[in-house]
Amino acid sequence: MNILYGVQATGNGHISRAHAMAKHLPLENTHYVFTGRKREDFFDMNTFGNWECLAGLSFAFKNGKISNLHTLRQNQWRQFIKDVYSMRKRLDDYDVVVSDFEPVCAWAAKLAGKPCIGIGHQYAFDHAVPKAGNDFLSRKIMQNFAPVSIGLGLHWHHFEQIILPPIVDIHEVGESKPSEKPLILVYLGFESQEDVIRLLAPFSDYHFAIYGPFNGSCDIAHLEFKPASREGFHQDLHRCNGVICNAGFELASEAISLGKKLLVKPLLGQTEQESNARALYELDLGMTMETLQRPSVDAWLQWDKQQQVHYPDVAQHIVEWLQAGNWNDCQALSETLWQKTQADGNPHFNTLDINANDSLLECA
Repeated sequence: MNILYGVQATGNGHISRAHAMAKHLPLENTHYVFTGRKREDFFDMNTFGNWECLAGLSFAFKNGKISNLHTLRQNQWRQFIKDVYSMRKRLDDYDVVVSDFEPVCAWAAKLAGKPCIGIGHQYAFDHAVPKAGNDFLSRKIMQNFAPVSIGLGLHWHHFEQIILPPIVDIHEVGESKPSEKPLILVYLGFESQEDVIRLLAPFSDYHFAIYGPFNGSCDIAHLEFKPASREGFHQDLHRCNGVICNAGFELASEAISLGKKLLVKPLLGQTEQESNARALYELDLGMTMETLQRPSVDAWLQWDKQQQVHYPDVAQHIVEWLQAGNWNDCQALSETLWQKTQADGNPHFNTLDINANDSLLECA
């Protein structure tokens, strides 16, 4: 089976999920297309062989909030349409298209009438899951950004819907020097770094490892600034006491899987992130703050309620399901994975009652 695999690469979460999937997909039969950032901004991409980079589409943000005007201005709309039609002509070489909320491959498949399977958190929002900031325009954008014929939605809990647990790319890391102070991992890529410094500067009893668009490492008192690094980031994630981040799905999933306490600040105006913050609160899996507020950080640092959820190897099960070709049977896949999910002391995960009449994954 030849697979065209599209990945939305605006954030690192989609790429991390693709790494997990790539462990189980034969490279000789899978061609990866990444869109949403420049090729020189990628790192640690050897896993994907002769991967391809296209402009795609992405959202623009300013001061922690989506900017619709800048989004319209920054995207290369003519190039996007050109890439979609060019990709459409190449689809005869593939049996199926997989899209991790990637618009070029998804739209090419839709125009060509090619089967397209969506794998990602965004496809869970066609179900009855917690939602916030879910206005009409936001719903339409999410539904049409990367349209698919079958959507495998991922979420932290099943909410009695036919959705799947998160794909978590957790790997072993080597020994690292322990921190003299409690270590907090910080990844607030959608925020002004000056605002992040002002937020964390007063908490000198902690050591903050702050990842962002930095050229190199730099220490200022108890604040340590680090450039993007897959290996270094995972080392800090394993040894940290907690994580402060925007309300993206993948990093929060990794933190929950490792039992790290979590404080999220959603990107305002972004339905997915605002809904994630609400879900984390309802599931008692983390704390949230709408703006960068010192009282929220102070309260969270004193919070001693760490939740851990043990998810199975979702990527392996999806690949086996994909290769079997029986794509209409989504409910069995969902039930199997949730039955293998275990949570330490969280009553939300005690029952499993998947709704057989759930409308999203009719798989037609």
